[in-house]
Amino acid sequence: MSINSRAKGKRAELALKNELNVIFGTDCRRGQQFCGASGDADVVGIEGVHIECKHVEALNIFEAMKQAERDARSGDTPIVCHTKNHKPWLVTLNLDELPDLVRKLAPFVD
Repeated sequence: MSINSRAKGKRAELALKNELNVIFGTDCRRGQQFCGASGDADVVGIEGVHIECKHVEALNIFEAMKQAERDARSGDTPIVCHTKNHKPWLVTLNLDELPDLVRKLAPFVD
């Protein structure tokens, strides 16, 4: 991974955590900021949700989901938040996990 792609990833993670904090009133932060270990979520702060963050022009969403599923802790709902230049953030998850995600996000929605 080049320095430029690492910096782009960091910028995307910061942008995503800011978006989530505004939308849900949470205190999300970059996962690497505190632990720096691979296999941890890119953005942390929503209990029970494993968030992978991707900012690429051509995303293989199935590979990204495989990474999220592999890295998620037992009981966590893996999601991929993704964007590309000048586009809004999108969220991908397995449809059968949608009810679980809704339950985990319910405390943040009025």
